[in-house]
Amino acid sequence: MSRKPTGPLRTGYTTGACATAAAAAAAGALVTGEWVDPVEITLPRGQTAFFALVAAESGEGWARASVIKDAGDDPDVTHGAQITVTVRAGASGDGLRFIAGEGVGTVTRPGLPIPPGEAAINPVPREMMTRALGDLCAAAAIPCDFDIEVSIPDGAAIAEKTWNPRLGILGGLSILGTTGIVRPFSCAAWIASIHRGIDVARAAGLPHVCGSTGATSEKVAQARFGLPDHAMLDMGDFAGGMLKYLARHPAPRVTIAGGFGKLTKLAQGAMDLHSARSQVDFEALADLAATLGADRAEIAGCNTANQALGIVGAPLACAIAEAARNRAQAVVSKADITVDILMIDRAGALVALADADGARAP
Repeated sequence: MSRKPTGPLRTGYTTGACATAAAAAAAGALVTGEWVDPVEITLPRGQTAFFALVAAESGEGWARASVIKDAGDDPDVTHGAQITVTVRAGASGDGLRFIAGEGVGTVTRPGLPIPPGEAAINPVPREMMTRALGDLCAAAAIPCDFDIEVSIPDGAAIAEKTWNPRLGILGGLSILGTTGIVRPFSCAAWIASIHRGIDVARAAGLPHVCGSTGATSEKVAQARFGLPDHAMLDMGDFAGGMLKYLARHPAPRVTIAGGFGKLTKLAQGAMDLHSARSQVDFEALADLAATLGADRAEIAGCNTANQALGIVGAPLACAIAEAARNRAQAVVSKADITVDILMIDRAGALVALADADGARAP
């Protein structure tokens, strides 16, 4: 089983940085007739980065270069992927055109930074490539008219492990990155994906979205409400990241689905539900259980939240569901959003639910 490395963690480079390096190398060969390896690019925040080429070829009016993505110590599904860019001479006056090649997706739904019908190459990577090729053409005193086709062999298969299909990005991966650098084990990419999911759902006019802590709770919630895939937000542990964005970009209704332990942390005020970043307060849980007739000392001595649930049962599940709903509703209190909670056990059974009418067992 893989684990987080110990010691200092290596940073890596985004697919956008890799594509820019390959595009710069290919365009340089097309314009000057010479290959530069390694190729140097400037990242959005001014840092310089160098990329070795693993393939380079050219023909009449075109050149193609490939680099291998190194994500550093981040568990990125695209680590080791080959990013290939083919640059072709374009029609005069057309400027740069970005094309999805094999393994790069196409946007099919509104709400993303790139409109439907376009290659899933995000704005910052486009800007990086535009700047790199613009500098090259300015130095050569020629117009910057090129078609840039980005490909990732096996990208379609890798994309099935990402949120792209749910977001309506079909056929492959996205070319991403706002800084060019991958920070190991960063929460930012996950939270950004939640935000894009909300954007897509809002653009589609969906009245109801659902954030779940895991696959089991998501499956139960989706079936219960008959929600489409693009209504399902991969919230994971980032309840705060989802709710705070919804507060600024509201959907009429949001369901939060999860297990007793994580919902207990939400009920107690945690917005990041990961075990390394928040823990159940058993003293507070014992206080709550005591109001339901439980032995306070017994609950305070529990090793896990589910152990406490096993002792107290449905009354505690309902109390936690209602408290979790109240916490979440408070985060979005300035927006017109209705929050409800579905509490699911590990077998996929509904344990409790809470909505505007209160909390109850199923």
